[in-house]
Amino acid sequence: MTSADVTSDGRARVLADGGTLPMLGLGVWQVPDGAACVNAVRWALELGYRHIDTAQAYGNEESVGRALRESGVPREDVFITTKFYPGRRDPVAEAEQSLRRLGVEQVDLYLVHWPQRGPTWAWPGMERARERGLARSIGVSNFSAADLDQVTRAGTVVPAVNQVQFSPFWYRRALLDACARLGVAAEAYSPLGTGRHLSDKIVRKVAERAGRTPAQVLLRWCLQRGIPVIPKSTHRERIEENARIFDFDLSAADMAELDGLDRTKGTDRALERGWW
Repeated sequence: MTSADVTSDGRARVLADGGTLPMLGLGVWQVPDGAACVNAVRWALELGYRHIDTAQAYGNEESVGRALRESGVPREDVFITTKFYPGRRDPVAEAEQSLRRLGVEQVDLYLVHWPQRGPTWAWPGMERARERGLARSIGVSNFSAADLDQVTRAGTVVPAVNQVQFSPFWYRRALLDACARLGVAAEAYSPLGTGRHLSDKIVRKVAERAGRTPAQVLLRWCLQRGIPVIPKSTHRERIEENARIFDFDLSAADMAELDGLDRTKGTDRALERGWW
């Protein structure tokens, strides 16, 4: 990753296919379909978020679409990600269903959610979804360096994004290096460790020193690594707090201290244990 990969205002990552991915998004994993999801997405859009990340497996695409319509924010101003559930057979057919549920004509990013049945079998269908205009960009999630190598060799389109579990505690250096080598943008899910990382004593010490919250420090660490983030919250005040990460910098000493929290030994894997 180089400075050229991030826009001059620091708010978007430039993708290899020419698209731009906002550095901050709202993730809606584990947010129930219905009012909780609609409210979270509407609040995020009101507070300036311009990326919403959902998935077929989450079961809440309809609520994301409803919130987008009710927000009044123009569709072209919002980056929408959804993910192909690899337990299904056809990425094209599933993308069409996602678009119907979301109420949009195209998603900005369509990811293979995890490499079930191997990393390459779904990719031809993902390329067809892109060719048919169902998705502007296509990519993967939870793919290791070896998985990425297989996909790039087998396909005609390089994945634009690899969305992985990433934070100072999961600082997957070798996987980041593989992404950079292949021109794939790494993106962080669970950057707060689903809340577990917020009470870590080193994170709290850095936050106190920076005059920021632990969540803001963890998110800022990702941004300074050039990694877009999609923290999840259903509380308006937390959604607002998580957005205040563009007006400060962590020092080199702060970054190094947080780097030392890594539990992965710099792995090139996307997960320590797969669930598929």
